[in-house]
Order: sequence, then C-alpha cells, then structure tokens
Amino acid sequence: MAKTENSTIKTAEAEPAGETGENVRRLVRATSDASAERLQDAAEPQARARQAPPAAAAEQPQAQAKSLRDTFTARRVLFALLPVALIAGAYVYVTGGATMTTDNAYVQANMVGVANDVAGIVSTVAVKENQKVAVGDVLFSLDKQPFQLALERANAQLVSTRNDLLSLQASYRNMQAQIAQAQADIDYYDVTFQRQQQLAKNNFTPQATFDSARRDLQVAQQKLASLQQQLAGTAASLNGAPDSAVEDYPKYREMLAARDEAARQLDHTTVRAPIAGIATKVPSLQPGQYLAASTSAIAIVATDRLWVQAQPKETELTWVKPGQKAIVEVDTYPGVQWTGTVESVSPASSSSFSLLPAENTSGNWVKVVQRIPMRVRLDPAPDKPQLRMGMSVELSIDTGHPRGVPEALKHLLGSSEAGA
Repeated sequence: MAKTENSTIKTAEAEPAGETGENVRRLVRATSDASAERLQDAAEPQARARQAPPAAAAEQPQAQAKSLRDTFTARRVLFALLPVALIAGAYVYVTGGATMTTDNAYVQANMVGVANDVAGIVSTVAVKENQKVAVGDVLFSLDKQPFQLALERANAQLVSTRNDLLSLQASYRNMQAQIAQAQADIDYYDVTFQRQQQLAKNNFTPQATFDSARRDLQVAQQKLASLQQQLAGTAASLNGAPDSAVEDYPKYREMLAARDEAARQLDHTTVRAPIAGIATKVPSLQPGQYLAASTSAIAIVATDRLWVQAQPKETELTWVKPGQKAIVEVDTYPGVQWTGTVESVSPASSSSFSLLPAENTSGNWVKVVQRIPMRVRLDPAPDKPQLRMGMSVELSIDTGHPRGVPEALKHLLGSSEAGA
C-alpha cells in the first residue's frame, strides 16, 4: 500500500515537467512557422516577376522612352520661351516705373485748439469726448455774473458821459450869452467913460465920478476876457464842435467802445465751435475749473476736408508735379482705395525746418537722402469708410513718365551705331 502511494506521488511530480517541455516544443514550432511565412512573403514578388507575361516586361522600356521624350520636349519649350520672357521683362521694365509709391504718408486734417479769450470759471461743459459738432455749437460756458456787472457799469458810464457832454454844450451856449452881455456892458461903460472924460476936461464933473467910470469899463473888459477863455475851454472839451451830435464826440465814443467791449466779453463767456468736426480733449475741462485767458481747452478735428501729407525721398520726386492723379490705400481698410490729386510740393526739405538744421558747410558731414513734404488732396468719397487724422497710408502717384531705356544701354547702342 505504501509503494502505491509513492508511485502516485512520483507520477504527480513528473507531470509538470512533461507539460513544460511540451510548451517549449510548441513555442519552437510556432517560431519556425512564422519565419517560414516571412520568407515566403518576401519570395512571392520575385516569383510573380519571374512568372509575369512577356508583354508586361516589354512595356517598361517603352514607358521610360516616353518619359525621356516628354522631358526633352519640355526643355525645348522652355528654351524657346526664354527669349520671349526676356523680351517681355525688358518691355515691362522700360514701360514701367511711371508710378511713384511711398508709405511715408499719413492722413491729415485741420485741427483747432478752441480757447477762451476771457478769463473765468467754467460753469457748464456742453459736449462729450469724440462728439460731432457743427459750426456755432456751444462747447462750454464761463460764469457770466462778473461780466454782466461790468456791462451794467459800462452802460451807466455811457449815460453819464452823454449827460456831461450835453451839460457842456449848455454851458457853452450860456457862456456865449454871457459874452454877449459882457460886450454890451463894455459898450455902455465905454460911452460913460468917454462922457465923464470929456466933462472932466472942462471941470464939470468930480474926479471920483471919472475914476468910477474908468474902473467900470476895465472890469467889464476883464470879465469879457475871462468869459472868452472859459468859452474856449468848453469848446475844447466839445472837440471844437459844440454844435455836433453827442454821439460824435471822442469821449462818448470811448465810453461806447468800453460798453461794447463789456458786451463782447459777456457774449464770449459762451464758447462755440469755430469749425465742424469732432470734439476731443474734453475730459481735461471740468465745471468749476478756472481758465485764464487764451487757454486751449478743447480741440476740434475737422472731418469735412482731409488730405494726405507724404514725405517721399528727394530721388522719388523727379517727375512728380502738382495736378497729377494719386491713389491712396489706408492700412486700416485693406482693399479700399481713395483717389486724389497732388496739390503742392514743399519748397524745402523737412530737415530745413528743424530747430537745429545740419551745418554742411564745415565739410565734415555724411550725405543723406532728404525727404520733401508733399500734400495730396483727397476727392470726396461719402460711400467710403471714415478716415481719421494720423492714419498710415500707401500713396501711389501716376507721373506718366516710364523708366525708359537705361542710360548705359543707350550709351552702348549709340557707340555701336557710331562704329557702324
């Protein structure tokens, strides 16, 4: 019984070893089968090539020959087109170059800094930033009370001056009457004096009576002289024309001008737009702020008239003249074009207007191509997008003058003709 159990145990222990060997043999067999399949797949194309029919093998040289013929034909066509391309390129070069193009150009517009001409405190601001305004629209207002008081004072002074002039005219006429009375008194006292003098010679009158008559005549003459001096002073106050209208006297006109100036200052406390455009720099102005006279408070950029300010190189302006047509392309609106006309070309370069211009007379300088300002007027285009001041543009001007034959080639052709 014990032997049987031992043999069973040995058999059970041997079985795993047998299974492992069987697995190894299976793995080796599978690996051999896979290698054989790969060798067979690699050999199949060669076998198919060897088994291909004679007709397919004959087509390969024909295809190669056709490819060579096509390549040769293409080369001949390209060589034939080369002179044509050279001639076309030379034609384009000779007839081209009539358009001057520059990108150193910008949209410009009239811009006005609106300032107040009277000092005062801001009471109201009637516009907002980037608001469109028309000519005469109210921008802002100053406190009116000081100017209203000044106008009332000027009106009172004007009335007072008028009354003073009327009083002077009355005094002048009164003095004229007094002078007439003084002249009559002189005539009377003169007759009395002559009578008393005649009586005094004949001793018919006392000496005291004669002296009294002489004194009365002298007093009347002095009074007349004083009245005449007063009359001359009054006439001078009336500008030598005592009978003129009060409105013609300089003193009255002076007071009238002062009254008008006070009224003007009161009217100018309300600042209005001088041009049509868009208001900007508005936030810098606030109610309650004190503004001195001639302070630029709000800026207005005009929108009714725009132009292009360009600064091409001096070598690009050879054939550019006022009146030539131009095409403007704005970087902000790709594909949209504006038309214009060359309005003017500056008589001096941009550097000539600099604060410290270059001193080339010293001889120690480097030649630099200068830029000449040029102005191009834009044609009205209400259907185009809105242009704004400072936008970058691409400017093209049709000068109508092509490049032509190069000078070196002209010289060469001229030399050849001369030698022939």
